[in-house]
Amino acid sequence: MMIAALAAASLGLAIVTQDQTPLRAAPAGVTTTQAMLWPGDLLEVRGERLDHLQVYDHQRERAGYVRATQVRPLALQEADAPALLAVLRFLREQPGAEPLGIAYAAAYLKAAPAAAITAEPFDALGVMSERLARRASARAGKPGDAVAAHLEVAGRYGVKFTSYEREGAVQLCYEGDAFRRVLAMPAEPEALARAALALTRHDCVEPDLPPNRRQALDQWRAEVLDRIDAAAFARLSEPSRNRLRLRRAGVWAALAHARSRDGGDAAAAAQRAIDELAAVNKSELGDEDQAAYAAAAIRTGASHFATLAASPGKPALKVLLQPGEPGQTCLLLTDASHGPQAPLLRRCTFATVWPGSVRVAPDGRSVALAVQPLPAWTELWLLRASAEGWQVQVLPPAASEPELGYVEFAGWVPGAQKLLVAREVRSEGRIRRSFEVLALDTLAIEKQATSPQWLSLFNKWQDPVWKSHTVSLR
Repeated sequence: MMIAALAAASLGLAIVTQDQTPLRAAPAGVTTTQAMLWPGDLLEVRGERLDHLQVYDHQRERAGYVRATQVRPLALQEADAPALLAVLRFLREQPGAEPLGIAYAAAYLKAAPAAAITAEPFDALGVMSERLARRASARAGKPGDAVAAHLEVAGRYGVKFTSYEREGAVQLCYEGDAFRRVLAMPAEPEALARAALALTRHDCVEPDLPPNRRQALDQWRAEVLDRIDAAAFARLSEPSRNRLRLRRAGVWAALAHARSRDGGDAAAAAQRAIDELAAVNKSELGDEDQAAYAAAAIRTGASHFATLAASPGKPALKVLLQPGEPGQTCLLLTDASHGPQAPLLRRCTFATVWPGSVRVAPDGRSVALAVQPLPAWTELWLLRASAEGWQVQVLPPAASEPELGYVEFAGWVPGAQKLLVAREVRSEGRIRRSFEVLALDTLAIEKQATSPQWLSLFNKWQDPVWKSHTVSLR
């Protein structure tokens, strides 16, 4: 690291503490500025003149002068380690001071004897690095901010970030090395929880991962979250327990979708997601956690169909599933006169078709089922008889580009050519949950409300299986 290299060759070090600190050609305020320095920049001290220090910036290969009040001397002897750790503890909780805190973390790790180093400095380093990444994501594309310079300083100390494009915006994520070290060392339960949550963020999963790599990553995320054993979990604060449950629910819901595609136990994964969501103490959810709770519910709702067994009844219409081309599932609609060789309808898809979601209308002319093309996006397919034969209508959770969402069958309205659905979606950063009465022929919304009790048709015709399994009524 940069500190180790300079400490071996220098008689004195100083660390910059203020944004936009000028490195001047002479110890006066009217001289040429050689470079602009930022908190966390490390300088070799070579002398002192007036109220300035004569320094050399090895990173920029520039010599010059800085005001003594804009830097702090840095000592790296073993005796200095407790003081460095005290400063680190202070800076860890200061938003905007992340590059300076990262520099002090590196200084402490250099000064402290190996036997004395605990998980604490790595926890602090991870917390500050992740906060810097979040601040950079929030400020992406906005001029006049020092965050780009702060990221550059952090990079000099070995802190790595990855970036992804999501919906036209840049998402910056901390690579997580410090948090991995926390999980590998004896640590307080709260530190373990912070590390597990930071390493398993949904928004830091590469969007374009192929399905096999995505499943392997989700399995690793589930294992990381389960490293916190029951004893440590019991010692956590209630907000931390809630956050772990919400993250587990989202990860296991994604695994349910993945396992449906490779023959794994999707039902067990989906049930784990439902159980984790149900265990959340909603009275202890803060404002930020409320949004996380809604998002976890949507992820769980998108895959909960895996827990539904196929209907034991014997309707005239049946939906059979057969493999198609590699990766495809083919849906075959049959009746007493039309078997699998000559079905009423054949439709193939690369999405997951949930057989337990199939619901046949009382008149035998409509069939509803859930189809999940993405880990957190489930559509409602409606198969309908018409003069031209059976056709498929697809009702997505929203008309926007897929983010998080599901729409599910909630009941038939006999004789009225109406369909009841529940829908929950996050689009453009906003979460919306609604219960709707749709016209069967056009799927146009005739009535909708944020609670089913405000719709008389829901009170009378909601499907009992839907009511007992949906997460929309949480």
